[in-house]
Amino acid sequence: MKKIFIIALILGSLHSFAQTDSIKVEQFCQVIAKPRLLSNKVTIDIDFGDEKNFWSDTRLRTWEGKIKQFNTIIDAMNFMGREGWSFINAYPVRYGDSEIFHFAFRKLFYRRDIP
Repeated sequence: MKKIFIIALILGSLHSFAQTDSIKVEQFCQVIAKPRLLSNKVTIDIDFGDEKNFWSDTRLRTWEGKIKQFNTIIDAMNFMGREGWSFINAYPVRYGDSEIFHFAFRKLFYRRDIP
């Protein structure tokens, strides 16, 4: 009887671990495109919701450690698509004479992969 109870306990704990391991959670990010002063190019910022600190460098980097630069808004959107992010919505925000474009993205992650 003890063996059956121990086996049931082990199988039950494995089953409950597998359920929590496979839960997916939506995460969101925002790509912000700001026009550069006296230029036709834009500056691209990607906001993943991390805390910003003046002393830390939060710029996006490639696998080689180089700072990732985008040529156009479409280049940034293609990058996000390659990384598995899905486009949700885009909207402009007007500041004075310029417009800043915001692009919202979402992606599903396993709960265990989110820090």
